[in-house]
Amino acid sequence: MRQETKMKMDNKIYEEQDYENGALYKTQVCVIGTGCGGATVAKRLTDFGFDVILLEQGGYYPATKMDQNELNMAGKLFGARGLATGHDGGNVLMYGNNVGGASVHYWADSYRTPSEKIRSWEQEFGVKGHGVAALNPAFDAIEKSLNVHRAEDEFFNPMNEKVRGACATLGWHGHRVPQARKFCQKSGHCMQGCLYDAKQSQIVTHIPSALKQGARLFSDARAAQLIYSDTKELARKANGVSVEIMDRARNRPSGKKFKIAADVVVLAGGGFNSSFFLMQQGFKKDLPALGKYFSMNPSTMVHSLFEEEIIQWRNIPAAWGVDEYRLRRFNKNQYVEGGYLLMPNQLQPASLAATIPGFGSDHRTWMDDLSKVGGTIAWMDDVESELGEIRIKSNGAREVYYPYGELTKKVLKDGIKKQVILNFEAGAKKVLVAGLQGVSLNTIDEIQKLDDLNIEAGGLSMASPHPGGGCRMGEDPNLSVVNSDHQVHGWDNLFVSDSSVFPSSSSLDPSLTIMAFSYIAADRIKERLSV
Repeated sequence: MRQETKMKMDNKIYEEQDYENGALYKTQVCVIGTGCGGATVAKRLTDFGFDVILLEQGGYYPATKMDQNELNMAGKLFGARGLATGHDGGNVLMYGNNVGGASVHYWADSYRTPSEKIRSWEQEFGVKGHGVAALNPAFDAIEKSLNVHRAEDEFFNPMNEKVRGACATLGWHGHRVPQARKFCQKSGHCMQGCLYDAKQSQIVTHIPSALKQGARLFSDARAAQLIYSDTKELARKANGVSVEIMDRARNRPSGKKFKIAADVVVLAGGGFNSSFFLMQQGFKKDLPALGKYFSMNPSTMVHSLFEEEIIQWRNIPAAWGVDEYRLRRFNKNQYVEGGYLLMPNQLQPASLAATIPGFGSDHRTWMDDLSKVGGTIAWMDDVESELGEIRIKSNGAREVYYPYGELTKKVLKDGIKKQVILNFEAGAKKVLVAGLQGVSLNTIDEIQKLDDLNIEAGGLSMASPHPGGGCRMGEDPNLSVVNSDHQVHGWDNLFVSDSSVFPSSSSLDPSLTIMAFSYIAADRIKERLSV
């Protein structure tokens, strides 16, 4: 192995022009990914004094490189430039491709893991060491670090106010959304990255802390191949990672490479990518559960037209959440309603134009009144018996396969019905279901139109920003990918620290759960390195 290439330890984030082709860098821990999982586990490990290198295939875009242009920032911050979809093209996949991952473009909603999910993961899936007693200290520390607090009145834009008022009239339970912000300027450009560093994403919290404590972060650096040697020992050992230097403008490998030699490798590529990476390494033959049990909170949207101005793209996206129907309700084992969280939606004009159905004058009518258009979104809690799968296609590309089972279709349709009720109660004079079917309602009395709504690819405009699973946690190697120590089955020093380890959907925004799980992962890695 060649001699290590030296770099200045100046707390900077390295970019494509900074690397030497064929270089070798050594570290104790190599973390692949810089989102909520990777950044948090790296910060925690540097707290313990370990040397860490973080790899990020995307670019580095601090506030000085943000311009609040909707299309520009989508190209910079979103995986596949924001154009990735599920296997049937019916669901837009939203994930980060930048330093800080999805935390740079997320809404900053910051929920603790619902108690029923923690119980389910322990009792049904055999997860150990991730109960309330283990998670609460991590939640406390993270919430303090990210300034998590309930949304105050001044951050309620008109749509949030209307949803809160409609909840009170309908008797539906709601809550002020816990969110990670400090000195928010109410610009409404949360999904374009925060130009003011007010949103407490990983690029202003855990990453700077890790860098100050000696971590190195290599952006424009895609982990291509896990370096390991087959041995006759019971557990395999990873020796490091082969890395491709990315051409940022083309979003493709430049042809140049370098290597990382590490004592421990931590995979934190996110729910859409971590299981895919392991499949690319040939792990599927030894881990039959790899890629399976995949969730992504598929979310339906409803647009609504009001008499007065709404300007939904100003202030924070969601100050008020409706949890009345978060849990699915059954009667004699038959689904009745629920299984989603309702929230006001926030889309910028170009995204609104893309999700408002219709052509010509029909579409123009809505666009002419865009400042008066509001709307809502329903984050669906994936049905455990109808989960999807991450696959590799014959050409080597990733496929996100997500079939809509019968119960899933019922939950999605009920979520749309409840959104229609909520928007009319909020004062809308017209409601439009996002999707090519273009179902439009002028009064609540027309709600029966939804009975014939088809839940199918292209029929509805849906987005999925909360992937989970594919590297499910558990103790049985036939049914899971990692054990309760976040350690890949059959490997001595390979760990996974992101939402892909979730046994099922986390129900709510997973960012805080990912970070708390990453605290536990770091503790287990510390134990491994201390042996």
